[in-house]
Amino acid sequence: MNTTKRFWISLIFSLPLLANMILMPFGWMLPGGDWTQLVLTTVIMVVSARPFLQSAWASFTKHHANMDTLVAIGTATAYFYSLYAMATGQAVFFESAALVTTFVLLGQVFEERMRHNASSAVAKLVGLQAKEAEVLRNEEFVKVPLDQVVVDDIIRVKPGQKIPVDGVITEGRSTVDESMVTGESMPVQKTVADAVIGSTINSNGTFLFKASKVGDQTMLAQIVELVKKAQNSHAPIQKLTDKVSDVFVPIVLIIAIMTFLTWYVFLGVSLANALIFAVAVVVIACPCALGLATPTALMVGTGRGAKMGILIKNGEVLEAVNDVKTVVFDKTGTITVGQPQVTDVIGDETQVLRVATSLEAASEHPLAAAILKRGQALGVAAPTATDFQAIEGKGVTAQVDGQAAVVGNHKLLTDEPISAELQRQAIRLQDAAKTVVYVGLNHQIVGLIAIQDVAKSTSKAAIASLKARGLKTVMLTGDNERVAQAVADQVGIDEVIADVLPGDKADHVQAFQKEGKVAFVGDGINDAPALTTADVGIAMGSGTDIAIDAGGIVLVKNDLRDVDRALVLSKKTFNRIKLNLFWAFVYNVLGIPVAAGVFFAIGLTLSPELAGLAMAFSSLSVVTSSVLLNKAKISTSVQPA
Repeated sequence: MNTTKRFWISLIFSLPLLANMILMPFGWMLPGGDWTQLVLTTVIMVVSARPFLQSAWASFTKHHANMDTLVAIGTATAYFYSLYAMATGQAVFFESAALVTTFVLLGQVFEERMRHNASSAVAKLVGLQAKEAEVLRNEEFVKVPLDQVVVDDIIRVKPGQKIPVDGVITEGRSTVDESMVTGESMPVQKTVADAVIGSTINSNGTFLFKASKVGDQTMLAQIVELVKKAQNSHAPIQKLTDKVSDVFVPIVLIIAIMTFLTWYVFLGVSLANALIFAVAVVVIACPCALGLATPTALMVGTGRGAKMGILIKNGEVLEAVNDVKTVVFDKTGTITVGQPQVTDVIGDETQVLRVATSLEAASEHPLAAAILKRGQALGVAAPTATDFQAIEGKGVTAQVDGQAAVVGNHKLLTDEPISAELQRQAIRLQDAAKTVVYVGLNHQIVGLIAIQDVAKSTSKAAIASLKARGLKTVMLTGDNERVAQAVADQVGIDEVIADVLPGDKADHVQAFQKEGKVAFVGDGINDAPALTTADVGIAMGSGTDIAIDAGGIVLVKNDLRDVDRALVLSKKTFNRIKLNLFWAFVYNVLGIPVAAGVFFAIGLTLSPELAGLAMAFSSLSVVTSSVLLNKAKISTSVQPA
């Protein structure tokens, strides 16, 4: 039976007992008197309180004590004493056992509801998954259940439909709303060769795509699994909580026994009153709030991260982030786009690109791809080149519209003359760590094309945000010193370590760890050892599966500003855990003396049922504190210009 049903049963059967307790001073009693109270309380003890008793006994057999131990001892003491009092004609306290059970379950119901709310972002993602797909089978498109889609299936998606699984577009173009997975509010343009994510929504075009990941391999399924694991994990501070609970429960029981002996033996009160003080101590000290402090904050924090496109894999990451001193970045694909792009065209742009795209049309070289992409973006019509010939170590030559054309590197200058102005421009571009491609026509260099793996538009703001928080930033790359330094100067990195072999990245991370905890941000297979070695590994969501597996945090949106957001979210979550633990301890420290009757002389006492109510609301306050994480401001400290 679940907690909610147990609570409602307990509430229904305890309400008459509550009414009897309140109205008895006015001369009203339950019909049937003590026997009715016995029946009502017995139902509560057998149905609603039984799991507490079972858990306490299981812990006892393993020589441990847990939170249920205090609830079980408190309710059982009140119940069995009332049986004794009923047999000897004394006043009974069945309502104490019944109401304590009800109030403890009330706290647990609130907890479960908050847990459910904390996980709602993930649940909504699962619920938004497409139920079927329109797949090409036997030369026609047919609708099949999602679980029948296999890798390499060709799938058609029409406007307004959900994309069933992950894949790559093979025909058509559209815009796709990816906000439910990446958190990106603006629709994303998609065309041939672009990747699409399962469960996102196609906006206005029809396209075909080839399935690349299905079932539990899709991005959505992996996000859900990562968040579930994080929400069920424990931060290292939770181990301290568990140890404290292990010691705390026996201490409370000793205090309860001392309270009973003090009142009954030394102060001479009745057995019933001495038991009331002792039971109140046991109930008020139940460290439910202590047990909720860590998991509720962890659930809310990781749940909010999922909404933001920041996947925090486990609780250990939260604690490590709190003391990070240095953030180390890979360059290619992390700080930079990861693909060469044309940054400058010197000369008549149309003429230069017309010649260059004609000669590079058949090439698969990354630089050629960058030139072709720039030409396509500007709508340059490239004529067909003839008499194509490669010049070893220099470039390529061909005939374009009956004229001799050439595209290549600086070695062409021995054969093709260049003006002083173009020569000056070439030196300027090279000093900026850009690769310069020379374009010649009719045995004269007519233009230059500069190509570079440019920094992402958000990289500069991301680095500035981290530096504003007092963190040291470092770039660790296998690229050459000049190129690395040019990118570092552009985005504001503090320190550059270039020409690093893939296997040596982890060694450099270890060297920085001597100065304090290190976060490493990367996306490639070669980054996996460094991601694992670092105190906090942050993997870009566009990176390789190996890098994503090695990272403790995954940035789904590939926005480098999310590094700062991830660190802030993690710190706020961990600080909320500490705040919760503080208030949980304060509650117990203040509550136990009151329950033990220390302030009895001034009329300040706590009955077991009121202690149970106070305990329930202490748990609620801790859970509410955790839920307030959803309202905490998480933003970069520096916005992009």
